[in-house]
Amino acid sequence: MTGIDYSKVFIDGKWVDSSSPATVEVINPYDETVVATIPAGTTDDMDRAVAAARTAFDEGPWSRLPLAERMDALRRLREILAGQQEELAQVVTKQMGCTITQARTIQIPGPLALIDTFLDLATTFEWSEVRAGGGAHSLVTREPVGVVAAVVPWNSPITVAVIKMAPALLAGATMVLKPSPEAPLDLYYLADAVREAGIPDGVVNLVTADRAESEYLISHSGVDKVAFTGSTAAGARIASICGNDLRRCSLELGGKSAAVILDDADLDTVMESVRRFSLRYNGQACNNKTRILASAKRKDEVVDRLVGLLASMPVGDPMDPDTQIGPVVSARQRDRIEGYIDGAKRDGATLVVGGGRPADQPTGWFVEPTLFADVAPDSTLAQEEVFGPVLGVITYADEEEAVAIANNSTYGLSGSVFSADAQHALDVGKRIRTGTIEVNGATAGFYAPIGGFKNSGIGREGGIEGFDEYVEAKSFGLPADLAATLTA
Repeated sequence: MTGIDYSKVFIDGKWVDSSSPATVEVINPYDETVVATIPAGTTDDMDRAVAAARTAFDEGPWSRLPLAERMDALRRLREILAGQQEELAQVVTKQMGCTITQARTIQIPGPLALIDTFLDLATTFEWSEVRAGGGAHSLVTREPVGVVAAVVPWNSPITVAVIKMAPALLAGATMVLKPSPEAPLDLYYLADAVREAGIPDGVVNLVTADRAESEYLISHSGVDKVAFTGSTAAGARIASICGNDLRRCSLELGGKSAAVILDDADLDTVMESVRRFSLRYNGQACNNKTRILASAKRKDEVVDRLVGLLASMPVGDPMDPDTQIGPVVSARQRDRIEGYIDGAKRDGATLVVGGGRPADQPTGWFVEPTLFADVAPDSTLAQEEVFGPVLGVITYADEEEAVAIANNSTYGLSGSVFSADAQHALDVGKRIRTGTIEVNGATAGFYAPIGGFKNSGIGREGGIEGFDEYVEAKSFGLPADLAATLTA
């Protein structure tokens, strides 16, 4: 393991002690051992971190550096992380239980690809432009938003941190990172890479703390913008706080996404997509498609194929490369998932497979991969985000009803449509009110924005649109001769 010291917080370019001796244990969800002990950061730590970010923005060189120099710094950061991929993958698996294969192929390569994407997009983003019309000339610039408070969840910490940090830093903003106490360790590597890359002191700060301190951070007068990823309930609270202070916020929140299987869909394609995008991270991804919509005439066939799929996915030690389903992040999360399973039974859904804890796992916070059929579209299982390896099959009569069921949700984060006719699947997808639709399992990639309709969030991350969250538009009225000079 590396020389990362998990007993510190990262403030103003240095690893320093928290103002309190209190600590929090990070627990391995597979064997329930202590992976690391981290500081229980305080409001005083938040004050110091915000002050460092504020000074770095207001007085430091970062926001005034040429874009090319900020890009070079991000390239150095990327190269440092690229040299630590296996170590980072093991840390991610040990702290939150996703399989080592997913850590190696998604959790760690993802941030590297995101940095590459934003470096590329930074060269085409309109940082400034001269406009003319209506007898007037103007210069419109995009200036950094200021100090960003980035609150990061436990299911994909470094990816979510980078999708916020890369565009923010390229824009010239500074940042305070607040990870989840359940899974903060990969962000220690990220913060140390910031230091090693020579990014100026105070540009990025990291404080590990609980949820009360998060609320203190997002309401801090020194913060200009809040970027949050997490539950819809927490996002609503953050939006309320930011609204009171007229503070900008972007929110990437929960989902209850639907996979719409049209009658002519190829079920091999469907099953591979379900494996990858309905059960990712042991069911703990906000864009998982956990509502499986099948027509009445194909429902039994779909259920049979899903039973076979779940049976083919080994459950066990997430450090074993053959494992496809590991434990969920905490005992509390496991208990919550089990509550939804019990509720689905009471509501009349048919438990087809799973529903309990695997008998061959003596330790760990496991939930068996679980499949319900005959799920009512308005039931709790169909309407609320379970965040575990639980799928529900909902039957529809015709395509119109399939679209209506897919849209029957307070969420609108993701979804998928399957058909032998890809154009038809696309046309159906256009009728579903959600931020992303996968046509026959194809992903949109990092050059496209992600974000939600309805209660799935505010704003977009990724793509060229990702820069918009970290800049303010500023307009200058220009005399005609200066406008001509600037456009020459």
